[in-house]
Amino acid sequence: MNKIAAALATALALSAVPSLSQAEDSALSFNLGAVTDYRYRGISQTRLNPALQGGADYALPGGFYVGTWLSTIKWIKDWGGDADVEWDVYAGYKGEISKELGYDVGVLGYLYPGAVTDAWTAAGFKNPNTAEVYGALTYGPATLKYSHSVTNLFGTPDSKQSGYLDLSASFDVAGLALTPHIGYQSVRHASDFSYTDYALTVSKDVAGFVLSAAIVGADTKSINGVKAYASPANGKDLGRAGLVLGIKKTF
Repeated sequence: MNKIAAALATALALSAVPSLSQAEDSALSFNLGAVTDYRYRGISQTRLNPALQGGADYALPGGFYVGTWLSTIKWIKDWGGDADVEWDVYAGYKGEISKELGYDVGVLGYLYPGAVTDAWTAAGFKNPNTAEVYGALTYGPATLKYSHSVTNLFGTPDSKQSGYLDLSASFDVAGLALTPHIGYQSVRHASDFSYTDYALTVSKDVAGFVLSAAIVGADTKSINGVKAYASPANGKDLGRAGLVLGIKKTF
């Protein structure tokens, strides 16, 4: 298995990832939830198994925000490292260009405490901690977002300046929130590991709990007959299409 696949085994469904700066009725909000599979950018972070997740967001005056979010993961240990948790921290600014057109810019760090081990380093990986800057434009129900890595991408050597382009939308259909999504992950100096991911999420607020169901997948390439994002633990394609169920409470 190519080492780049190990370092990039990192992705998931829109329903599994918190919205940046989602501070509902008050400046400070918290969220707790669980999913049947943590998908990030289409790729399972949990070997196609469930995950527990939670975070906090704080809206500062004038459109600024900060937040943090955590999820259980398996991919670091599967590739020889020693981290059971992904810890995200982010900060940004949201504003309007016009009444119809909004924007969101910021920085996001993905942290994997204790991930680097002798085995991880001997396998050729760099520190998996990753920093990205992002910018998004929202017009009506649609949002176009671009994220750009300013470090190596999740431990992949020589992958700084990789990019992810994401188009999503949100619609209210008969009392359900319908969220289609398509994205493209470009991996610098490793085109075999670039791919397109997609998701279609349906969610509904029931007594204060958001229940979601998403079809999620990634169109990853095969290298010598093996999927680029195959799990080293069981050989399963971590980007294969699947159903992800979730529940989340924000308070």
